[in-house]
Amino acid sequence: MLLVLEEEHKEHLLFLTHVDLDVVREFCRISMEFIRKGITPKVYQTAGQKLGVDADTVQHGVEGLMYLLTESAKLMVNEIDFQDSIMTLGFSEELKQELLTQYVDSRKEIRSILSEMAMDLPHYHNLEWRFDVQIASRSLRRQINPLVLLKLHIEDSGERNTHVLQTDPTNLVHLTNVLDQALQEMKSAHCRRIVRNIK
Repeated sequence: MLLVLEEEHKEHLLFLTHVDLDVVREFCRISMEFIRKGITPKVYQTAGQKLGVDADTVQHGVEGLMYLLTESAKLMVNEIDFQDSIMTLGFSEELKQELLTQYVDSRKEIRSILSEMAMDLPHYHNLEWRFDVQIASRSLRRQINPLVLLKLHIEDSGERNTHVLQTDPTNLVHLTNVLDQALQEMKSAHCRRIVRNIK
């Protein structure tokens, strides 16, 4: 799968064509540090002073590298597709090889960091249900009062919780219609694009 870079990211990475290979290695090291521990703006100023460029240029270069490495790792881009993805950026062969080496070396670590950052939301484990109908009571001999009892088991971070719900058939039909609409919405191109970017 090829990684498609937007024009803004291409412009940010274009700065790497004007610096030495050692600077690119340092930028890759800084990018990995930022992926691990978060961004430190002071590093941009120090690197900018050493290179004789402004801190914004350094920041864009490092953030472009971070984006390239994290998106490639997230999409599990293989080596050939990674090379094909950066081919359009106009990098020299040495620079392409260096970026490939940095990506291959850090791919597993980036994926593990991204998996730790993922939200662990409660999710469905099991559902038990029972249909009850009250056909009479002491005060009313001929009444029909249908109820649906639901026992919902949810798993949250390895811990299972149970919720007991009670509803009538009319509300249950409405609930299933709303959930069905939500599932249909998830099949739309817009939602698939959002979900793909979240993963």
